[in-house]
Amino acid sequence: MTEAPRVDTAQLMELLSVSLGVYYADFAAAAASENLTASQGKALTVLRRGPAPMRALAATMGCDASNVTGIIDRLEKRGLVRREAAASDRRVKNVVLTAEGERVADAISVRMRTTRDGLDRLSEQDRDDLYALLERVFAGPAA
Repeated sequence: MTEAPRVDTAQLMELLSVSLGVYYADFAAAAASENLTASQGKALTVLRRGPAPMRALAATMGCDASNVTGIIDRLEKRGLVRREAAASDRRVKNVVLTAEGERVADAISVRMRTTRDGLDRLSEQDRDDLYALLERVFAGPAA
């Protein structure tokens, strides 16, 4: 019995790149189906976890704070988010999803058929393993 060849870091990085490309295309198409840009959809997805200050939202999305301001302005105009003063510091504005924003964020997730179909092919154990592995890969340096 021959042993399967070992996968090196470069091969993993390539597969991860392809996988993320498929995920991003699926996400962008789902966001577009709600008349949103991918960045607007990403903001809703991040805010689905809970309210966030503008600066933290910019950091999580990996973009400049002024860019996030424009994204949030457009989402607010559509009634998908609102700004609220933070209880701890009234100068800080938290961005909060509205009920319509929650509906749209959920609709984007549901419309991501390529990603959902791929993940649905995994067993429950495979999903648990993948989740744990991705947490380890992207958790950053150990303390």
